[in-house]
Amino acid sequence: MKVACVGGGPASLYFSILMKRMDPSHEVTVYERNPAGSTYGWGVTYWAALLQSLYGLDPESAQEIRENSVHWNDWVVEIQERATLTMEHGDDGFGIGRHTLLDILARRAGGLGVRIAYEHEISGPDAPELAGADVVVAGDGINSRLREPNAEHFGSEFAVGRNVYMWLGTTRIFDTFVFSFVETAHGWIWCYGYPYGTEHSTCVVECAPATWTGLGLDAASEADSLAVLEKLFADVLDGHPLIGRAQPDGSAHWLRFRTLTNRSWHRGNLVLLGDAAHTTHYSIGAGTALALGDAAFLAEALHSDPDPQAALALYSHKRSLSIRPTQRSARNSARWYENLPRYAALPPHQFVTLLGQRHSTLLAHMPPRLYYHTGHAMEGLRLATDWVAAKLGRVPTCECCRPQPTEGG
Repeated sequence: MKVACVGGGPASLYFSILMKRMDPSHEVTVYERNPAGSTYGWGVTYWAALLQSLYGLDPESAQEIRENSVHWNDWVVEIQERATLTMEHGDDGFGIGRHTLLDILARRAGGLGVRIAYEHEISGPDAPELAGADVVVAGDGINSRLREPNAEHFGSEFAVGRNVYMWLGTTRIFDTFVFSFVETAHGWIWCYGYPYGTEHSTCVVECAPATWTGLGLDAASEADSLAVLEKLFADVLDGHPLIGRAQPDGSAHWLRFRTLTNRSWHRGNLVLLGDAAHTTHYSIGAGTALALGDAAFLAEALHSDPDPQAALALYSHKRSLSIRPTQRSARNSARWYENLPRYAALPPHQFVTLLGQRHSTLLAHMPPRLYYHTGHAMEGLRLATDWVAAKLGRVPTCECCRPQPTEGG
């Protein structure tokens, strides 16, 4: 089979690895528009369940990923001037630099015979490089050039979140996953940070639009924004600086999260993978797991049916169903943060408990104090019911896309 992957992110690289492992005779090429080693982003998170799945799919890359990751099994929540609580997470968390992850996957893919063409931009689905491919994989992100010309067929829809956020780095090496909530005269602002190596940690800052404008961050340059944020989060940063993403005009890189869904994930021999197919809010830490899970589903589908068209249809149907619980969890988590004042007045322990339950569908429809005393037990019953249904084959699921009650990714 001749396969062309557009976009050199984790999804495309891992898919190419699995295809060559399943059949070395496959001709697989990955086209990446940026130079080798060029990527934006600090660290990504993943969880023990994903690592276990990776060992089952490709032990060599899984072992190298584990060796280059940092590990934690609890999280610390700081509520300014009120409390600092340490909570056990219940699952082992891991952080790894995005650059490191991509390097591991690229070297593994190259060693298996995958051709990776860096600094090679594909303009669209009709590009001559894609002619003759049995399968064309669109792994080129949320703004996919391969998907957009056929957006009506795919049923692409975007939902833009209300809050603003900025993805930053810091030289503060956190010991574990850290949340910090700060109340200002203009409302709450918060950050979450996690380690991913020996030199830097990731730090994501988020707030409501009224807080953003009230603090003057909407009009501030990146340098001025970082100075304000370093002062607000001085305790958690412990004197360390924040590191931004340099913009040509010096502006701060504030964003509103865009949730992408697609009704169909394939058209003809073109198939969507990773962020080209779907995005889920960063606050549940599922992005990397979903990307790698997509790769595993697609590779397995192509090897379970000799007809590529039938295989792509199978992947589109089953994978889109399997990630729905994660998508629901992500929507609920994003809305929890958008409605933070609803929970901020709770006693610290109750606030932190509901922070850990923010992916719950019930929580948004119950008074927070009532949910704290009764709702989380009901949520546990619902999750147990979902688990039983999955074991009976009624709900497609996998370890690669199980939602996690934490941040990042």
